[in-house]
Amino acid sequence: MEHKWEGILPALWTPWDATGALQEIVLRKNLRFFLDRGVHGILALGSTGEFLHLDTPTKCRVMDITLAEAGSVPVIVNVSDIRPKEAARMATAARSAGAAAITMLPPYFFPVAQADLVEFFLHISDAAQLPLFLYNFPERTGNRINLETIAAVADRAPLVGVKQSGGEFGYHKDLVALGKEKGFVVLTGSDTRLAEAMELGVTGCVSGLSNAVPDITVELFDAIKRGDTAAAATGSARMKAIGELVNQLEFPSNISAIIEARGLNPGHPKTLVSESTHTRYANLLTQFRDLFRSWNLPDCN
Repeated sequence: MEHKWEGILPALWTPWDATGALQEIVLRKNLRFFLDRGVHGILALGSTGEFLHLDTPTKCRVMDITLAEAGSVPVIVNVSDIRPKEAARMATAARSAGAAAITMLPPYFFPVAQADLVEFFLHISDAAQLPLFLYNFPERTGNRINLETIAAVADRAPLVGVKQSGGEFGYHKDLVALGKEKGFVVLTGSDTRLAEAMELGVTGCVSGLSNAVPDITVELFDAIKRGDTAAAATGSARMKAIGELVNQLEFPSNISAIIEARGLNPGHPKTLVSESTHTRYANLLTQFRDLFRSWNLPDCN
C-alpha cells in the first residue's frame, strides 16, 4: 500500500515497569489515546521510544503491538543499530511484521565517511525490501547525513522520506529541495516549530510531544493545511508554550513528564535518576498540569 507520508506521526514512547519489562497493557492504552485523536502515522522504536535500551525481543514485541493497534494507520519502524547485522535483522523483522516503512539513523559513536554511510543504508534497505526513511539527528549520532549521501541513496533504494531532527533547522529547506528532485518527502522532528517547518515545505512531523498532546498537534497541522491562520496561530502558541517548559528537563525524561501530566502512564525510568532530577521532574509535571488546566485540556484518566 502506498502512503502520502504527511501529517502527525507520534514517536511512540515505550513504557517499562519497575523490573525493566515492557508494560504491554499501558502501551496499548497509550497507542489508543493518540490513534483515537486522528494521528496520521506512527514511528515505533525511535529516539523517544528509547530504542537503545531495548533488546531485540522487546523491540519486536513493541513492533507487533503497535502494528496490531494501528490498523490502517501506517507504522514506520526504526531499525537503527551500530551493528549492520543487527540492523538488517530488525529490518527483516519489520517487513515480516507488516511495517509500512523503515527508518535508519547513521551508525553512532564512531565517525563514518559519507560514502560508507551510503553502503550502510543500502545494505539495510536491501534486507528490508520496504520503503525507506533516512533519519538525520547528528546531535545524537555524531554523524550528519549530507545531501550528496541522500541523493546517492535515493538513486539506488526506495527512499520515500527523510526525517530531520536537531538544531540545524535551516537544513529542512535544502532537504525539501532535494526531495522535490528525487521524489521523497521531508518530515520534521521539530514539533514545537511545525508551522515554520511546513512553510519550508515539510509534509508533516514525527512528534515526541504527540504522545501527550496529539489533539493539539493534529489540530495545528489541519489548520495549517486548510489555511486557517487564526487556528494555526493558537496552535503554534500552545506548542511554543509547551516547548518553553519541556526544555527545563533533559530528553527523554521531559517527554515522560508531559505524558504523565496528561494522565497517561509513562512507566518507570530506564536509567538511574538522581534525587535532584526527580525533584525537577516533579516540578515540570506540576507546571504541565497547570498549563493543561488553563487550556481546559481534558485529562486522560
